[in-house]
Amino acid sequence: MSSVSSAAAASLLKRQLKQMQTDKDIPGISCGLVSDNNIFEWEVMLMISDECKYYGGGNFRAILTFPPTYPLMPPKLVFQSPIPFHPNIYPDGRLCISILHPPEEDISGYEKASERWSPVQSPESILLSVISLFEDPNDESPANLDAAVLLREEREGKSKEFRKRVRQCVRESLGED
Repeated sequence: MSSVSSAAAASLLKRQLKQMQTDKDIPGISCGLVSDNNIFEWEVMLMISDECKYYGGGNFRAILTFPPTYPLMPPKLVFQSPIPFHPNIYPDGRLCISILHPPEEDISGYEKASERWSPVQSPESILLSVISLFEDPNDESPANLDAAVLLREEREGKSKEFRKRVRQCVRESLGED
């Protein structure tokens, strides 16, 4: 891509970061740059509400990396250590959520085009969707099969292992373990 599109992406990201840092109506989300000279890499802290059934009270740090073609193409979000035990987060920390998948045809046929990335998405809408995933994990198309299986067993009343693993993850996110 040309430097013009990269410059346009940088300008848009500067405005969006400033808006997120000054908007007091976005609870549970804190954003900043990983390094002062790179607008394309944000450090994000998601502070999950105590009312959240499984992840309540957890603080989860992630890196949101934007491509130079943003907003035409989606960013990537990778959770940092400790990585949440979650059906939609790969064991290496990468987040799997439809809105971060490129705006192209889903060859597996699982996702509709309307569920995938669109330039109308913003960092705010992305992070609010991530918080929503903590509230209601999707076990239908898992990135972490073990977490999805344990969540299904818990929902069926067969086990409390999912809750146990998540509570440990929350404690680690708070530096308690």
